[in-house]
Amino acid sequence: MKYSSCESLKAAPFDAKVFFGNFGAGTTSERFQKNHKIYVQGEAADTVCFLHQGQVKATALSELGKEAIVGIFHEGKFFGEACLGTAKLRTSTVVAMEECLITSVEKQAMLSALDSEPLLSAFFMTHLLSRNVRIEEDLIDQLLNSSERRLARLLLVLASPYHEGQKPIPVTLSQEVLAEMVGTTRSRVSTFMNKFRDEGLINYDSHSRRIEVYPAQLLSLLGS
Repeated sequence: MKYSSCESLKAAPFDAKVFFGNFGAGTTSERFQKNHKIYVQGEAADTVCFLHQGQVKATALSELGKEAIVGIFHEGKFFGEACLGTAKLRTSTVVAMEECLITSVEKQAMLSALDSEPLLSAFFMTHLLSRNVRIEEDLIDQLLNSSERRLARLLLVLASPYHEGQKPIPVTLSQEVLAEMVGTTRSRVSTFMNKFRDEGLINYDSHSRRIEVYPAQLLSLLGS
């Protein structure tokens, strides 16, 4: 399958949603409702997933029974791509955080497409590099920064896929989830959230748990 003619490739940017919407053999597109599991830790890793719509979270469970959120993926992102390497089993459980539309691509079909479709290959490489940078930044964040700055960066990362100018960006995570991802307590997250609100970095209603992030203001905080 070819994404388009050479002339049209020059004229238009790669559209992953269109590409995976018309991929054909070796793919399955499915809608998942909120809290539905897309796959479970320990299952065979044999597909790459592309998120057309919605948001999912990845959690990992230790041998001692401790669970941690290890990633949140937004619309337009891949997950489960480790199967293209040496991974035989899923290392996390991925759960829909809202209604999602996901295309699952079989390992061999994805490898063949990456080999035959240069624009897909470039798009996927950009995704992998971006993911690698994010992992490095997360590690540095955990080792060197205070929990307050880690929370500010997390809110910025969660808002950045939808960043449009100066508009506030909604973030739909509870304080408990934010605390787990930052590595601190819910009470400290509450304190920081109130401080961010007072400083004009976010809009925050503790009763409804509605959070609206101002990315430009948070960038200023993190750059200080």
